[in-house]
Amino acid sequence: MFRRLGLGLLVIAMAGCSAVEAEQTARPTPAAPPSSSAAPGEAGATPSPEGTPSGEATGAGDAAAEGGGTGAATGDVAATLARMSVEEKVGQLFMPVVYGSRADAAHQENSARFGAGSPIQVIKKYRPGGVIMFPWAGNVSDARQIAALTTGLRAASRVPLMIGVDQENGTVSPLSAVVTKLPGAMAIGATGDPANARAAARLTGTELRALGITMDFAPVADVNINPRNPVIGPRAYGSDPGKVATMVGAAVDGFHAADIASTAKHFPGHGDTSTDSHTGLPVISHTKAQWRKLDAPPFREAIAHGVDAIMSAHVVMPKLDPSGDPATLSRTILTGLLRDELGFDGVISTDALNMAGVREKYGDAEVAVRAVLAGADVLLMPPDMPKAYGAVLAAVKSGRISAARLDASVTRILRLKAKRGMFGKVTTDPAAVRSAAHLSAARRLAREANLP
Repeated sequence: MFRRLGLGLLVIAMAGCSAVEAEQTARPTPAAPPSSSAAPGEAGATPSPEGTPSGEATGAGDAAAEGGGTGAATGDVAATLARMSVEEKVGQLFMPVVYGSRADAAHQENSARFGAGSPIQVIKKYRPGGVIMFPWAGNVSDARQIAALTTGLRAASRVPLMIGVDQENGTVSPLSAVVTKLPGAMAIGATGDPANARAAARLTGTELRALGITMDFAPVADVNINPRNPVIGPRAYGSDPGKVATMVGAAVDGFHAADIASTAKHFPGHGDTSTDSHTGLPVISHTKAQWRKLDAPPFREAIAHGVDAIMSAHVVMPKLDPSGDPATLSRTILTGLLRDELGFDGVISTDALNMAGVREKYGDAEVAVRAVLAGADVLLMPPDMPKAYGAVLAAVKSGRISAARLDASVTRILRLKAKRGMFGKVTTDPAAVRSAAHLSAARRLAREANLP
């Protein structure tokens, strides 16, 4: 996302937990074209030996002009799943960054990373379940440009496309140049009033929806109990688990009131670390009893409020899982604790897979496969999409990832899309961003938080 910065500036300038520095420096080699007689995106294309995806599944319906797709008229998850090829199902697990300000314009980074020039061509080639937007990827200029980009991206996808962003407000605000400026989580938490967390999330969600963005990787559910924490800090609502939980639940309600998919992060908790998982692998020594008391309450509350997704953390908790693997790759944590103990049946997203914390032990291909086996549904920002896609597809075809396991993830993803109105038409309204009413509400929240 940006060039190497000092640690203090890193916390301020990062856009979520999205491997900002690695994204600029760790560029994969250009993807080879599909070894098929059909062009990428055309029906009948077959995967290359390396797993380059085929285009469209035979029998799948055409995309609607503003975001329909297979089964879009009814939001029928089962019908949509039944019409998808294995290649399309694997594509649904991925949420990469596409480069450029226009859906139909070629960009050299797309060519280098995906072997496809424009964002539309990337979507037609890989059929991802979603994309995530950043200013450093050239996705963000003004409200009208973003709305046009999201509309073009949705129209390119047969299956409804999630379009996400890391808009936490405060220090992590990739859309700060476009949307209404609001206090960050720590400032909102300091007011002691969960209604403020709800109002801020609803306002942000309303503006994201007006831009055609349907998923926010927020709220942060970490309890920031370590004052030396270099990556969470003011992004958390505070250091008291109960108070943070109340704020997180309210924020989830606010996003849902705006019909935006919400994401609580970073499970099982990133609040007690002095290492930044963008650049290293944090180790947290909490026992299971400590975890249940300190880290789990905000995630329990988010689940109780119907949070759509939970993002994993690239942290090692050896007393929860002695394997030494980060939580993103730990079945004990993602399936054992999050699914079985906390009862979460929504979408599990990895944190960005181009971050150093998840890349220390395994290669980028194996990381993607292990994340799915651990319980993840969405593979966020793989550093080498062709390699990761090919590895997951090969694992499915070999039986290492069962067909039932793949279908379970795709079903969760499709259910989220149906629940948050991504099937059928998604309209945009750029003029609704930074309205007078929103600016007035932002001033009130700033006063509540004692901000200038």
